[in-house]
Amino acid sequence: MSVADIAESWLAANCDDLVEWRRHIHRYPELGRQEHATTQYVAERLADAGLNPKVLPGGTGLTCDIGPEHRPRIALRADMDALPMAERTGAEYSSTVPNVAHACGHDAHTAILMGTGLALASAAELPVGVRLLFQPAEELMPGGAIDAIAAGALTGVSRIFALHCDPRLAVGRVAIKPGPITSAADWLEITLHSAGGHTSRPHLTGDLVYGLGTLITGLPGVLSRRVDPRNSTVMVWGAVNAGVAANAIPQTGTLAGTVRTASRETWVEMENLVSETIAGLLAPLGIEHTLQYRRGVPPVVNEELSTRIMTHAIEAVGPDVLADTRQSGGGEDFSWYLEEIPGAMARLGVWGGRGPQLDLHQPTFDLDERALAVGVRVMSNIVEQCAAF
Repeated sequence: MSVADIAESWLAANCDDLVEWRRHIHRYPELGRQEHATTQYVAERLADAGLNPKVLPGGTGLTCDIGPEHRPRIALRADMDALPMAERTGAEYSSTVPNVAHACGHDAHTAILMGTGLALASAAELPVGVRLLFQPAEELMPGGAIDAIAAGALTGVSRIFALHCDPRLAVGRVAIKPGPITSAADWLEITLHSAGGHTSRPHLTGDLVYGLGTLITGLPGVLSRRVDPRNSTVMVWGAVNAGVAANAIPQTGTLAGTVRTASRETWVEMENLVSETIAGLLAPLGIEHTLQYRRGVPPVVNEELSTRIMTHAIEAVGPDVLADTRQSGGGEDFSWYLEEIPGAMARLGVWGGRGPQLDLHQPTFDLDERALAVGVRVMSNIVEQCAAF
């Protein structure tokens, strides 16, 4: 009996459970590095199936090995954390936790990997070893993947695979591409300092608000001239704060934003380039500044052979399942695993085909739960396909 047949048989008997697991996790979301109840919930169900889950040292997240020890081992990864935002879906399984919600689909990722693990556990034998990796804190820069790697989550693993919900893709479709599929994402905050003064005499002080304006337009503009445009680099501000009076130049002000790039090489150089540019733009204005630059994650770069394995796994689900996709400007800490071993990530269609295609991280985001079974099929097929390469 093939792994695909085993997964199909398991789904026929347990599809309702799969949906209920997702809804339970959705009702009780937990923020990054606080996923204690979610971790326990997953571990109990794996243990009930005779598996041996191991909680990560931080107390959230877990790994669980299945299959033969004497064959190569692959990892299948799901992230578990929610976002600090209120839910406004109106679903009967809406979040019961104020200002915390699964608005990125991690509840689905976790349920899919639980289902995949239990389906694989019902097989008499697997062609390769499998490590289920339930990862905490994906939403926290630079990501819980770093902690999982430090805890040995990749020890003995040759490849790693993951799915991510895509509300722009119809349910029943799964998309993948070789090479970069997400972007690097960094965060910066600039604080300006001047003596302040009267707006009638800007020449006697450092005009701090003018300096903020110079950075707001100047930094993205300079980066667009210093970085190869083919690298899809974008600098966008999200917050600006300064002053309280129309006739007073303030003494302090702040800017905060993100820098994203499709190029790993550009990402490596970006902090120095940003720092140099800020100093150059402010130098004529006599304004002091401090820069907080937080490195986020590199791009997820799908390795060629792993992409072929995942492509075949998607095609094995059925005709017209495989879809095309483009590189996203979003960041994903799955990239840290790919800095260590080869692997690939695909996009799982979760749009029901009617109504608006709501974006991730929106308070009204929800998904078509038929996608859960599709995810289990793809993940299970990966195990079978890995034995063929």
